[in-house]
Amino acid sequence: MAIWARIQRLNFKEIFILLQLFLPNPFYIFPTYHATRETMKLCDRLYGRKHYQDNRENAFRHAYWNFLIAEKIFHKNNSVEASLIWAKKITDVHERLAPNKALVRAMDLHNNEVGRNLFSNNPKGNAVEHLQDMMKSAVKINASNLSILDKNQLVFIKD
Repeated sequence: MAIWARIQRLNFKEIFILLQLFLPNPFYIFPTYHATRETMKLCDRLYGRKHYQDNRENAFRHAYWNFLIAEKIFHKNNSVEASLIWAKKITDVHERLAPNKALVRAMDLHNNEVGRNLFSNNPKGNAVEHLQDMMKSAVKINASNLSILDKNQLVFIKD
């Protein structure tokens, strides 16, 4: 996903929603943008186009993105809690604005939370290695097993 191309496709309502988020937190714009770019570059390098599917690589991308946003915001505010709140806000808005089916959206939101939990438990840890290990035990989900998911386990839809 080209970030700038996505920004250019936003409609007025979507721009307004983003402005509401960023105006009270203008110093969060660049760290959030850089976290997003770094996440995409890393995933492209590690997984090619595979991370664009609803698979383990996509789970990694969502979790890492949340971890990295929280980490970069932490360097601005020195607050784990505020960093986690920001990462949740911005990625929840992304999921709200991105047109996905319900199961895909649930998967993405879950994996976002996994990344934030990882940051919360170990803000200075090596997220890449840890998440790659977590990919090995990721759980394939469907509509019937959504309610029993472990908040510290990656999930995916497609093998």
